[in-house]
Amino acid sequence: MKPKLLLHICCGPCSTEVIRRLQDDYEVVGFFYNPNIHPGEEHDKRLMEVQRVSALWRVLIDAPPYDHERFLEVVRGLEQEPEGGARCRSCYRLRLEEAAWRAADNGCTHLATTLTIAPMKKAAVINPIGMEAAKRHGLTFVEEDWKKRDGFRHSVELSRDLGLYRQDYCGCEFSRR
Repeated sequence: MKPKLLLHICCGPCSTEVIRRLQDDYEVVGFFYNPNIHPGEEHDKRLMEVQRVSALWRVLIDAPPYDHERFLEVVRGLEQEPEGGARCRSCYRLRLEEAAWRAADNGCTHLATTLTIAPMKKAAVINPIGMEAAKRHGLTFVEEDWKKRDGFRHSVELSRDLGLYRQDYCGCEFSRR
């Protein structure tokens, strides 16, 4: 029996290659928790694409209600931070803490995130946050830089082949600047 892994998913395109790589070794459960995404219509569009990918890969998806106010509370005072700075670290922490809590609550033993497949996202920043969150909840964090071994390129190709909507900004209103 494969260990059960909760995969925090930021969007459908990023999930394609990561799910493909994980499914041989884990029973993957997807978790779409991204209160940073703005506006709400964009959040819903990304969730719809995650649901399309999950149906193709036969992965269950857990998606709590959209709560952008929670994200705004967490990053209050960090609005002017540069992309990739303290605001982003707070956002990663928010999402990965929630994912770790949800994983432990649902009987998962492992946690991972798709965030490190994006070229602008630094695995050296994201992975330690994921490891801390996982440890607090008694989980093992699957530390990966998914963009390696052509992961990002493969995700772009898979997304194109599947006709997935591919966004042009991270998600929050501050990253659109």
